[in-house]
Amino acid sequence: MSKPKYPSFIGSERELLENHLDHNRLTVRHKVEGLPLDQASKRLADSPTSALGIVKHLTEVEGWWFRHNFAGEDWQGSSTDEFPDAEFDILPGESVESLLHQYDLACEISREICATHSLDDPAQRPHRTGSSPSLRWIYLHMIEEIARHNGHLDIYRELLDGTTDRD
Repeated sequence: MSKPKYPSFIGSERELLENHLDHNRLTVRHKVEGLPLDQASKRLADSPTSALGIVKHLTEVEGWWFRHNFAGEDWQGSSTDEFPDAEFDILPGESVESLLHQYDLACEISREICATHSLDDPAQRPHRTGSSPSLRWIYLHMIEEIARHNGHLDIYRELLDGTTDRD
């Protein structure tokens, strides 16, 4: 995959939010594609994080914010009290391709959930603060969340194989 094209500067509020969110989602894919499994799952610090672990984490973040919180679905991630970092673990049989595919599916489900809602619609489940964030707020939060992890992926990719966005 070539580097994703930067989103348009012009559009409705919703178009701009969705285009920036999708640009960040595509950037995740761009930064991980082409890595062999041993590099993509390699932990570079005393942390549960790896490039592929970030993909799994972001897959769960999509489910948490759009399915569980916004749509109110009874959605459960993989982390538990006993294994709080389980969402970062690369399991036997998982591959770069399969985990990117799962991420793509989670993003598509999120898009489908949001398609029939207004930016002002509140989440079905309140945030831990007691307030229910709007879809607008969730879009902004997800743009920030994914962009932050794309920065991590920049560092991982450069350390793993020397690839930078300048290449």
